Amino acid sequence: MTSWIKAARPRTLPLALSTVGLGGVLAYLNGFFKLDLLLLSILTTTLLQILSNFANDYGDSKHGADNPAFKRQGPTRAVQMGEINPKAMMVAIVLTSILAFVSGLALLYHAFGTDLTYWKWFLGIGVACIIAAITYTMGFRPYGYAGLGDLSVFVFFGLVGVMGSYFLHARELNELALQGACFVGLMSVQVLNLNNMRDIESDKLAGKYSIPVRIGIRLAMVYHVLLMIGALVAASLILSQLPIDLWKMVVILIPMMNLFAMVTASITRVRKGESVQLFDKLLPRTAITTAGTVTALAIWSAVEHFSISLP
Repeated sequence: MTSWIKAARPRTLPLALSTVGLGGVLAYLNGFFKLDLLLLSILTTTLLQILSNFANDYGDSKHGADNPAFKRQGPTRAVQMGEINPKAMMVAIVLTSILAFVSGLALLYHAFGTDLTYWKWFLGIGVACIIAAITYTMGFRPYGYAGLGDLSVFVFFGLVGVMGSYFLHARELNELALQGACFVGLMSVQVLNLNNMRDIESDKLAGKYSIPVRIGIRLAMVYHVLLMIGALVAASLILSQLPIDLWKMVVILIPMMNLFAMVTASITRVRKGESVQLFDKLLPRTAITTAGTVTALAIWSAVEHFSISLP
């Protein structure tokens, strides 16, 4: 059980849940929020994230990215270490795919009922999510090994996750939903980039051409700072449109500014010759900061809404 929990990588869940969480918060602010849709969105997203992690564990082991001889810096994989049999992991991947699909169907039924207008579009998106989760590191030509992981993360964690979940509540899209998608998408790409910078040497040996492998560690660090700035701008644009004052805005942004300081400090130390292992410590902090920002936004929105509703 410990091995399966480790393979599911619980520390990645806060980031995944931030996508549907922010979609729900923005829907709440516009008067479209439905609790049943949020709960089903959380279940579906959790299953998709676990599916992605299982497939990543299996795929990296098969393609050699987790080969102990490459001295990979990140956490060990259960299949590579022999803790989980490859066949058992494949069974888990199939079962999790089925569960995610069924959960997605329930979500669409609660969102649209028997109105088939949007079903075909969201069924296509759901299938695409499952395929993307599996083929990131699995198959003959996994797109994660071609350096397309950043684009995929931005699309599925940002555009699909936030805008898609918002649409399920509201049946419409707006500028605020797009800004929310950019915020979570850019924060999610940061997590992937940290992971890839940490594993740059082992990825080179395994033929995994991530963005840091393609452009080098120094440009990858510049790229990371740009991602951080983009996320800060997106968060500021969201807050500027909401009924909260300047002080509340600052409080919500403090965790992100603190993360920016830690990123800058880590980059400075790596540039001076310290190990890229420093980036591993930023992985959970980036995910927690994203989830914390969404949670703070939800709390302030609820407080403001409650205050306005009082007679």
